[in-house]
Amino acid sequence: MNSFELHNPNTLQQAISFLDAKDLDNRRVRIMSGGQDLLTEMKDHLVEPESVVNLKHIPGLDRIEYDATKGLHIGALVKVAAVADSAVIKSRFPALAMAAGTVGSPQIRHAGTMGGNLCQRPRCWYYRNESIVCLKKGGDRCYAVGGENKYNAILGGGPSYIVHPSDTATALVALGASVTIQGPRGARTVPLERFFALPTARVRHENILQANEIVTSILVPNSPMAAHSVYLKFREKSSMDWAMAACAVALQLSGGRVTDSRIVLGGVAPIPWRAPGAEARLRGQRADDATLHAVATAALSGALPLAHNAYKVPLTKTLVRRAIMQAAGGNA
Repeated sequence: MNSFELHNPNTLQQAISFLDAKDLDNRRVRIMSGGQDLLTEMKDHLVEPESVVNLKHIPGLDRIEYDATKGLHIGALVKVAAVADSAVIKSRFPALAMAAGTVGSPQIRHAGTMGGNLCQRPRCWYYRNESIVCLKKGGDRCYAVGGENKYNAILGGGPSYIVHPSDTATALVALGASVTIQGPRGARTVPLERFFALPTARVRHENILQANEIVTSILVPNSPMAAHSVYLKFREKSSMDWAMAACAVALQLSGGRVTDSRIVLGGVAPIPWRAPGAEARLRGQRADDATLHAVATAALSGALPLAHNAYKVPLTKTLVRRAIMQAAGGNA
């Protein structure tokens, strides 16, 4: 790790003043919340910033607040463990608590923050190898194409085939969440579904954040679907691992039928992948075997596996069926 200057601002305005709008690829300045991802990147020489802006001294960013009218407010510095353990989140937004509970290890969940979890960088082993200059690091190719691509994207890939590593992001998109972003011109709120960016839009970045902007909070609205939400994840190691495939489902139910739904896939695309065709196929239906099969098939419509990850198609279909069944009150 190279030496760097550490800034400890006490306000958001101070933090933003240390950022550089011209530092388009965040080479010179980096923001640190929990530091679980950033410090690993620095130790591996993937990034070598001249300065790091530590947000931990800014008051008010570490609170969870719930209001029956406004919904759920989660500060960017709230620990992932606090979300997983929150009684109100478990009861009113269960998919989010389930997703947070699968992040890393207990030690990582108690150190990592929600803002950091949303903004973490790819886990692709080509990106994480300091000697390989892939598309994400300014190179001219994605080495997963024609290489070892067991864990890479089957949906939305190209020209880079990373998958987004955040569990909580998948659940939050299913819950219709939004993020508040603070910049030099003030705050703006963006639906989380539009926060993440495909490689076709920003190949060096995974979201729309500009170099002088900071995520400050996450807002989750109250909705009839939130209480009937589920997050399921398949990983190779149950103790601590990223998703090989995941699914978050939120349902609105009436008379045993699904009147509305949100279905979002994780571990299979460069962004949390919403499946509107599957949602349409489920709307107005009962969660019986025939419907679940049709919905799962629709959710994976358009999948284009690489040489070594076709297994993700049937695996993800199974997670979709199980998540819907569980959210609808059946057996998982």
